[in-house]
Amino acid sequence: MAEKQLSEEQLTRDEAADRLRALADELEGDGSAQVRTGNKTVELRPPTTIAYEVGIRERSSILRGGRETVTIKMDWKPANVSEESTAAE
Repeated sequence: MAEKQLSEEQLTRDEAADRLRALADELEGDGSAQVRTGNKTVELRPPTTIAYEVGIRERSSILRGGRETVTIKMDWKPANVSEESTAAE
């Protein structure tokens, strides 16, 4: 079963940087990562190595004006509990 959580809001640049730092702090080290999205906290189990992708899109439109988009994608197969306990030893 696939479950998707999505949260959208307007933030200041400093607030956006704080959110990215909080996510980075959760990803560092071993074990699970608690990630908050909207009003829900999701527990993720990233392994030691994850796939990481950054996409940049710059669009220019006479009618709508310019727009810049940064997309960060990370994905992995969740570490199972036995892998986490082995990594901690």
